[in-house]
Amino acid sequence: MEDIATVFPAVKILRNEPLAHYTYTKTGGPADYLVFPTNVQETKSLLAYAKQEDLAVTVVGNASNLIVRDGGIRGLVMILTEMNQITSTGQTVTAEAGASLIKTTQVAQSHSLSGLEFAAGIPGSVGGALFMNAGAYGGEISEVALSAEVLTPEGEIRQLTNKELDFGYRHSSIQDYHDIVLSATFALTIGDGAAIQAKMDDLNARRAAKQPLDLPSCGSVFKRPVGHYTGQLIQEAGLQGLKWGGAQVSTKHAGFIVNIDHATATDYLDLIHHIQEVILKEDNVHLETEVRIIGEKPTTEK
Repeated sequence: MEDIATVFPAVKILRNEPLAHYTYTKTGGPADYLVFPTNVQETKSLLAYAKQEDLAVTVVGNASNLIVRDGGIRGLVMILTEMNQITSTGQTVTAEAGASLIKTTQVAQSHSLSGLEFAAGIPGSVGGALFMNAGAYGGEISEVALSAEVLTPEGEIRQLTNKELDFGYRHSSIQDYHDIVLSATFALTIGDGAAIQAKMDDLNARRAAKQPLDLPSCGSVFKRPVGHYTGQLIQEAGLQGLKWGGAQVSTKHAGFIVNIDHATATDYLDLIHHIQEVILKEDNVHLETEVRIIGEKPTTEK
């Protein structure tokens, strides 16, 4: 195996790097190789290298709605946050996969383009937002995504239309076909810049009032079950404030789990499973996780 640092001297590459340094929960084991491509060609070449060397590939965006198990991730982990250019043409905004979704909404507002206000406080990347059809306050990425440029597992660059992205609730075809999002284009409408900013400010104020933004978390942990509100179910089951290791069901919003004392990913996952068991038993409702859970379980020391 030819050394990856020799093959890609211009790419930032870290070995056995703890992913806790990058996730919003501040938890997660090490990546064998953590790489930060800065453009499409580097991403494509890294994918080809991994295929040649039989290395598994995992793509991570801003790691805001992600739990990495304490055993870490084998193979090659790509963080695309160095690919973060955002441009606007006419009534569209195009952003690279690693661009901040929040920054993308700000660029849209600066061009008096409306449609992305709902995402003004979502901390993920554009690629991650497409991956899970991110949404908030009645809006979803599916409503504004015009197209996406993706890199297929076979190394082919494709342009996908909104229809081909096959959006659903917290779902897109990216999850099914394991494509790597390279960029996305959003179709917006001309609006009043001040009114757009006022709406973004209002939504951000509402978010700050209701969500525990001052503590590490993975955002909303569970999908909303049909006919129910997740936070209300958890509250009524007496689970709000419950601590598990260093993790806690947020006292501010029961749909969030926060890291209050050096929590591990295992603390998070054990607490998630406990909540699911209690709600299933008491309400006959299965809470499905919205947060993406990846990586390996830790090796038990003998």
